[in-house]
Amino acid sequence: MKSIKLSIKNKDGEPLSARLELPAGRQPHNFAIFAHCFTCSKDLHAVRNISLALTNRDFAVVRFDFTGLGESGGDFSDTNFSHNIEDLLVVGEYLEKNYQAPSLLVGHSLGGAAAMVAGAQMKSIRAIATIGAPSSISHITHLFRNDLRTIEAEGYADVSIGGRPFTIKKHFIDALEQKDLSTIVREMRKPLLIAHSPQDKIVNIRNAAQIYKAARHPKSFLSLDKADHLLTNEEDSHYMGDVLSSWARRYVDQLPRERTTSDAEVVAHIAEDNYTTQIQARQHTLLADEPESLGGNDLGPTPYELLSAGLGACTAITLKMYAARQKWDLQEVFVHLDYDKVHAKDSAHTEVNKTQKIDQFTREIELVGNLDEKQRARLLEIANKCPVHKTLHNKIVIKSSLKE
Repeated sequence: MKSIKLSIKNKDGEPLSARLELPAGRQPHNFAIFAHCFTCSKDLHAVRNISLALTNRDFAVVRFDFTGLGESGGDFSDTNFSHNIEDLLVVGEYLEKNYQAPSLLVGHSLGGAAAMVAGAQMKSIRAIATIGAPSSISHITHLFRNDLRTIEAEGYADVSIGGRPFTIKKHFIDALEQKDLSTIVREMRKPLLIAHSPQDKIVNIRNAAQIYKAARHPKSFLSLDKADHLLTNEEDSHYMGDVLSSWARRYVDQLPRERTTSDAEVVAHIAEDNYTTQIQARQHTLLADEPESLGGNDLGPTPYELLSAGLGACTAITLKMYAARQKWDLQEVFVHLDYDKVHAKDSAHTEVNKTQKIDQFTREIELVGNLDEKQRARLLEIANKCPVHKTLHNKIVIKSSLKE
């Protein structure tokens, strides 16, 4: 995805650090805002993974740090829940003025509560999704319940949340009681996806049941079974992103998508996510990556695996087409492929010595159907005539230039 660093002024003129992430080589059809969890930041792995899933479905996503957190300006101790809502409204106004009004809000934990409150106020928002959100805004006080007496008596307390120090002032506690979340959810009448883990030890699953009960249809519940509150397991955040991106498309307007930066058949784009590369081929989006052992995120096939996949797909399609023309009973084709660099067996392969390596694809073709030996032999011959096979055997010219 293409990532643009943004600085958005909050209501007090302080900068909110944000990232606008766009699909590779495509115009986004809708814009989304992600509200992170209490005392977290926009750079939490779960936030980035869910944003990636949305950009793969051609959403644009803004993930930002609330005032006083992450890279944003301001003092966290001077903020409260109302400031979070104001920050969301400000980011929405910025998108509407500079890009496109947001239609989707996603919120994690207390950010989910903020997304519901802000989403009820934002006319452009068509759908809201929460992840591990509390049903009562004051629920957050359990994170520092042992310090409540000090806060009440002294007006503030230095507390530890998730192993990090924060100063919580009395006005923060007082502001939590000023929003009736159940009434807001009941009256907002917007599609709502409530995602929660039954094993969540920070925000109990009962909170999801209470939100679901208060909400009106269309409402959906997604069980993040076996996940923890922060979705620290990569599989959980990828699953959340995949389901969310499919769910959200049902409730937002699907505008015609146009290419943004290229008229080429394929656009590959890499940004800050290690080696994760977003590929756009016509209207189709896929990922390429490297294994974790090589510093990647292992979110997709490697480039060489994609090359093998192209050969395998072309082989299967070519055989299916040929068998159909011959009216042969070819029911299924499996093409098993391995790629490796092997030592040249013949000096003709190298001008220096026989230890030079050459590229080798090993292709084993499995044919399923009522075929005689003559037909099977002929299909093996045809496999060697598939267009990608021929391309790999021919002299290939790659013309490269820098795009202005």
